[in-house]
Amino acid sequence: MNLSEIEDSIRVLLSDFDNDSFIYGLLGAYGKPKASITRLQKGNLNLSKRSDEIIWKRNVYYKAVSEQKANVDIHVIADQLKRSDEITKHDLRFVIVTDFETLLAIDTKTSETLDIPIEQLARHAHFFLPWTGQEKHKSQGENPADIKAAYKMGKLYDEICGQNPLMRTTESHSLNVFLARLLFCFFAEDTEIFPVKGMFTNSIASHTQEDASDLSSYLDRLWTILNTEKRKEVKGYFEKFPYVNGGLFSEKLIAPKFSRLARKIILECGELDWSEINPDIFGSMMQAVVHSEDRGSMHYTSVSNIMKVIGPLFLDDLRLSFDESFDNQKGLEKLRTRLGNIRIFDPACGSGNFLIIAFKELRRLEMEIFMRLRELDLHYQTLFTLPQIQLTQFFGIELEDFAHEIAILSLWLAEHQMNVKFKQNLGILVPALPLKAGGHIVCANATQIDWHSVCPADEKRDVYLLGNPPYIGARNQTENQKKDMIAAFRGVDNFKKLDYIACWFYKGAQFVRNNNASLAFVSTNSICQGELVAILWPLVLEMNLEISFAHRPFHWSNNAKHNAGVTVVIIGLRNWSKRSRLLFDDGKLQEVENINPYLASGKDIIVEKRTQPLSRLPQMSRGNAPTDDGNFMLTAEERSKLISQFPETESLIKRVWGANEFIKGIERWCLWLDKTTYETVKHIPFVAARVKAVATSRLDSPKEATQRLASVPWEWDEIRHQETTSVIIPTVSSENREYIPVGFLGANDVIIAPNQAIYKPEPWIVGVLSSKMHNVWVHAVAGRMRSDIRYSIVLCYNTFPIPELSERQKELLSSHVFNIMAERENHSERTLAQLYDSEKMPMALKQAHADLDLAIERCYRSKPFQNDSERLDFLFKSYEVMLEMQKGAVRA
Repeated sequence: MNLSEIEDSIRVLLSDFDNDSFIYGLLGAYGKPKASITRLQKGNLNLSKRSDEIIWKRNVYYKAVSEQKANVDIHVIADQLKRSDEITKHDLRFVIVTDFETLLAIDTKTSETLDIPIEQLARHAHFFLPWTGQEKHKSQGENPADIKAAYKMGKLYDEICGQNPLMRTTESHSLNVFLARLLFCFFAEDTEIFPVKGMFTNSIASHTQEDASDLSSYLDRLWTILNTEKRKEVKGYFEKFPYVNGGLFSEKLIAPKFSRLARKIILECGELDWSEINPDIFGSMMQAVVHSEDRGSMHYTSVSNIMKVIGPLFLDDLRLSFDESFDNQKGLEKLRTRLGNIRIFDPACGSGNFLIIAFKELRRLEMEIFMRLRELDLHYQTLFTLPQIQLTQFFGIELEDFAHEIAILSLWLAEHQMNVKFKQNLGILVPALPLKAGGHIVCANATQIDWHSVCPADEKRDVYLLGNPPYIGARNQTENQKKDMIAAFRGVDNFKKLDYIACWFYKGAQFVRNNNASLAFVSTNSICQGELVAILWPLVLEMNLEISFAHRPFHWSNNAKHNAGVTVVIIGLRNWSKRSRLLFDDGKLQEVENINPYLASGKDIIVEKRTQPLSRLPQMSRGNAPTDDGNFMLTAEERSKLISQFPETESLIKRVWGANEFIKGIERWCLWLDKTTYETVKHIPFVAARVKAVATSRLDSPKEATQRLASVPWEWDEIRHQETTSVIIPTVSSENREYIPVGFLGANDVIIAPNQAIYKPEPWIVGVLSSKMHNVWVHAVAGRMRSDIRYSIVLCYNTFPIPELSERQKELLSSHVFNIMAERENHSERTLAQLYDSEKMPMALKQAHADLDLAIERCYRSKPFQNDSERLDFLFKSYEVMLEMQKGAVRA
């Protein structure tokens, strides 16, 4: 649900207020399942035994204060509940206390508070947005411990590389493993993995020379001890160190040489409190150590964004099973067994963020199952001893060696963190050491290897692929990445225009096909736009796969400083199923019959290029192309000087319009000649020199067709200009604009390619092109130049579905177009780029467009559209109907 819908629901709730049902209505306003709310009302899900309290696991601790207790300070009650053991025990997100005049609320995760008259609740609806899965937008500073650790480790890395030059290149693996071991020891000595706090740092301080001459040999000996289970020959201080196992210290590698400064930095690192380091971002933080350009900004994906992937992929279904089996011991045991058989696989895992969050969420659910089984049977504790979910259920592929090592380490740290929570919640200690086998993280090129060799799929296990593969456009790929594309798409034609991320979708589809597996990847939205759809998605859908869920385009940001973010989609794929398909858009969830490759609700349509308009629209043509190496072009100063010296040239000079000239207000002119007019002005040195330069540039071209044009150097290469009014449609326009800027030009204005033109236009066509309906369609089917819209006649205009317009409708649209033009004239000092800046658009111009939009939408149906998603869904249905009608007419 989006925020406006929630606000409306709360207003309805407050208008028909009932003390007894208030909390249930509030939960319903945020889209909580009706079945769960009913069970909560009946008491099945309420973990509190008090009639005036509700405790709903992971959701809320609610207390209503009756009128008889009017003298009780509800602030005191709220403070007491906040400190209650129930908060941690049941992972409660909100505390709410109300006397039905005042409402107090505490967000236990952010520590934010709400203290308002209850009638103002709708104004503060954003406070409880986490109930919908949306985290509140709040800038959270990085943990000081993370910053200090990254800074210190960066200094150490530079110092070690200075003393050991080959460790940046040929011996980088040795350095990567060394850093991973060092990080583990720092973490272990501060989190009770090692028996004595600070023992690793103190051992270096006490047992090595200040000049670090023996530090390398000391650490080599320590690494061997930590990998030795039988300790008969281990004496002295070393024997206090435990056996670690897990493979972390098994590889025989020589520690680097150290300087006095390096030893000093290691001791300073040890003085930090590593227990405060967050394993969720540990790997990304340490990657910034190796990549010095990233040290001022740690790039890690926020938990809330990762949850958008793992929630609908598998976690929501598992939690629903938990709720449905809440009072059923056998059902809970069956669910616990299912958790132990799940495999999570990230084939572009980086430092392991997605795997770590998935691991922690599954362990949390497992703990809740254990705690509920204990509630159902007080003797249940005797039936189990240790968690069933193991790191061996987690798989990954990572190209970079250091990230690969850190991903394995971070999973171990996350496991320890969850073992601590396990002890807190269930009183059962899971031994930290020796380490068990870590996750199956391999260092390899995911585009080149068989994914089944990393994570085998079988009928007995649910396998979930997830992650955030690399975004690299077709034009920006390195030679090696192009080879990766060839390897991934072996046997496939016409794949070279695809983005690099398409490798993961194609290989992922092959992995999922006919297996007990599904996937969800984050991707730039280009994968669902323009001609890339027609290349990739038929390959995927012909495998009998379907899009199970999708998040329509939204702004994806990580928690890095100076993070610009990117517009992305999240797409889930599975084998064809009768289960519901979920479409997420701006916080709103919609169950649909099908999700097509454009992430619209409807059939799996691929919008194909068309040479003629599908709808009754006038012809649009490409602009004029000079092929002149710039020699026909004139600046305003060159034009003025030429006309002042040779007045007869004025009629042979036209204004040039491309996207930059039209949108940014840049003035440019051109020579417009034919054989006859050239004969009259060829005596003018400036003109003769320019025409000669055109001939020379054409002769120098490697293309034979261009060389032939040198015989007529006074003419433009492609001439489509008509001496009439025209409409210009810029080829490239910012994706952030709510409308595509189009407009009228005169008979002396030349539109240059690749921009488009409509000659002898009726005004209403500008209304169609300027509408939100058209813009929504273009955003869906157009290609991209970087992140900007690349308008195409054959994909955007000729495919656009609009009903046949009556003369009355055309007149109405024309009147709205004239209003828009008048508003532009009222701000003639501004460029169109300034006028159509979404944050600076004048209100009157915005209103003129809104009026036009309403008139356009009434051409489709009488009821206005609520949002762009609804517009797009309707347009695809219209496109499908019009296409079928046209095919039927052809067959007839």
